[in-house]
Amino acid sequence: MPAWLHLMAQSLGPLLYAGLVFTVPLTLASFGVGLTLALAAALVRLFGPRWAVAVVRFYVWLIRGSPLLVQLFVIFYGLPNVGIVLDPLTAATIGFSLNVGAYNSEVIRGVIESIPKGQWEAAYSMGMTRAEALRRVILPQAARVALPPLSNSFISLVKDTSLAAVLTVPEVFQAAQRIASVTYEPLILYTQAALVYLLFSSVLSSVQVRLEQRFGRHALFEAGNA
Repeated sequence: MPAWLHLMAQSLGPLLYAGLVFTVPLTLASFGVGLTLALAAALVRLFGPRWAVAVVRFYVWLIRGSPLLVQLFVIFYGLPNVGIVLDPLTAATIGFSLNVGAYNSEVIRGVIESIPKGQWEAAYSMGMTRAEALRRVILPQAARVALPPLSNSFISLVKDTSLAAVLTVPEVFQAAQRIASVTYEPLILYTQAALVYLLFSSVLSSVQVRLEQRFGRHALFEAGNA
């Protein structure tokens, strides 16, 4: 067996372990929290009081206008200067969640605004309140439109978690760095790390497609029965 192939075989286990224990959970947790934050921010932008709208607009402007890497450094290395000390995994989760929330809030806001006003009027004519109309009629329809861009955001997040290596989170890229520092084979290790990210992205993408199909049918059924 060639030396490079032997090295890849030996390092595959640690890289997959880092992915399953850190990369995937970090992705799922950050996307879940970020999506909740995105929905809340979008609803505030659409229906909130003026002062709350201003706060959300500032949050979106700040996150979208600054690099994710800088945001992670501020959270992990900067906040201790004001007495807020976070462990690496928590800091990474907060950073990624804020980023996901800012970007996807604009997606959700856009798709809600794209729903024809007649859908609102039809819901009101059935005696629904605005909250009921939003929950039972508007959001199910908006979800089907938002799923593709949200899916792309989810897959991008899988790759973005590599930035957590700068916070010493032992995910895939950090594990590759650690092995490369001992073996002095960065080309092999970083290439293998890229392949591991590709593997996880492909698997999660296939799962996401199934969820899109299933949720799309469910959303259509709910909207039709509203």
